[in-house]
Amino acid sequence: MQYTTYERGSVTVRYSTFGEGRSTHELHAVATVADASRTFTEQLDSVAEALTVFGSTPEANGYRPIVARLLLSDAANQAEQALERFKDIFPLTTYIQQPPLNGTKIAVVAYYRTNAEVKRTDNHTIAIESNGLTHLLSAMLCGAAPRTYTETTNQLDALERTLKSHGGNIADNCVRTWFFVQNIDVNYSEVVRARREYFNEHGLTEATHYIASTGIGGRHADRAITSVLEAYSVVGLRRDQVKYLYASDHMNRTSDYGVTFERGTAVDYADRRHIFVSGTASIDNKGQVVCKRDIKGQIARMIENVTELLNEAGATFANVAHCIVYLRDTADYRTVNATLRHTLGNIPYVIVLAPVCRPEWLIEMECMACVSKESKV
Repeated sequence: MQYTTYERGSVTVRYSTFGEGRSTHELHAVATVADASRTFTEQLDSVAEALTVFGSTPEANGYRPIVARLLLSDAANQAEQALERFKDIFPLTTYIQQPPLNGTKIAVVAYYRTNAEVKRTDNHTIAIESNGLTHLLSAMLCGAAPRTYTETTNQLDALERTLKSHGGNIADNCVRTWFFVQNIDVNYSEVVRARREYFNEHGLTEATHYIASTGIGGRHADRAITSVLEAYSVVGLRRDQVKYLYASDHMNRTSDYGVTFERGTAVDYADRRHIFVSGTASIDNKGQVVCKRDIKGQIARMIENVTELLNEAGATFANVAHCIVYLRDTADYRTVNATLRHTLGNIPYVIVLAPVCRPEWLIEMECMACVSKESKV
């Protein structure tokens, strides 16, 4: 993995590239704004312009913009304007209210790749055809309903319909999900119950497998919507191309406490392995929170757990393409950022305000990594 920084005005784009000597290259970028005193419109324009110009630089030459997630400080007042500003920059733009904790109003996590023909399949999904596989990115699957349980069920139904239209289904083809939950301390239990029941009805059980996932605090612009689903799926994968990660010496199975997701997933292609590490916190192999009320201790255990998941997939932090770090308490930002600068080095990352699904967890991290794989699969 190669790490580079591009700066334009008050915007810093930290990015990683993978694929040297291969037919397809990929680029993961995190764009942040330095000047918190500027208005939202000014910050939005600066980051949009920076990413537009970045796309035409020699370093990004040949990379096709694929998807951008906008991390906003106030979605109700910002989302419409932000989506309009980004609509011609990325084929798929999504957003969630998860304020960047450097005090600014917007940050962007973006993905680019070469040799990509992108097609929009519906209002929420784009498809990339590559080497006989269909990669589907689905965003902003949501809709107000009387209960979060119903919202979540409807979201999973929508994802299943999309996958079926491409010859797939959730059980066989969904690789990664994100559930963004408003007032997560109250509403997450209904997301968990709806997902567990839906998965059970569709052949996803403890005896088969679940899906790598992050369930985290986040808000849609519409306050009536309490849950938002995003997903990455691949139609055409063989079962032997997918490996589930457990790090069982360090963490318990999520099913032990009734939650239905995998700690991580590795997907093998002809020349690379993609590793998706789910939202990972300070937990032990009995499902207990480690270092309650101690942010420094929780950072250390979180990093240890992520390291074990990466190692299980044949990777280290040197292979990580990008990270998103979720914090419950803004007061912990300086401590966390200082530690991560030392631990993560040049890896693109962003820290946002987003409570984790269990109140005792002060911090959580997710990441994606890429590893060279020379043997055919």
